[in-house]
Amino acid sequence: MSKRNDFVNNLKDLSETDLHAKVREDEQRLKKLEFAHAISPLESPVNIRMIRKDIARLKTELTKRKIGKPSAEKV
Repeated sequence: MSKRNDFVNNLKDLSETDLHAKVREDEQRLKKLEFAHAISPLESPVNIRMIRKDIARLKTELTKRKIGKPSAEKV
């Protein structure tokens, strides 16, 4: 399985409180990386993109739960 599928499948096991905590944690990591990148270029700026995508996946899962849709099935 790909890392993305593993990440999405692990989201199903987390509670809403855990998802909110993970969003806050990832947003802080993103701010730190962006700040570090502004000061001196990162060796791998792809990490910034990956964290942004992870935050979007977390927020999507929270939205699905809020409106009552079941999580996406395995691909």
